[in-house]
Amino acid sequence: MIVPVRCFSCGKVVGESYEKYVERVQRGEDPAAVLDEIGIKRYCCRRMIFSHVDFIDEILKYKGVK
Repeated sequence: MIVPVRCFSCGKVVGESYEKYVERVQRGEDPAAVLDEIGIKRYCCRRMIFSHVDFIDEILKYKGVK
């Protein structure tokens, strides 16, 4: 769905980092190193970015279906 704006556990803003993370990982960089470099160091915040599944485009296909 939509990337959460804040970490559910600690409240740190993590939503702004998701696109940077995805872009760099798709280029072949190590996910752990990318998270460290963009400032996501807590394990709860890492979980928010790492485990997110972006399928909003799939859901929008069925917007008008009732």
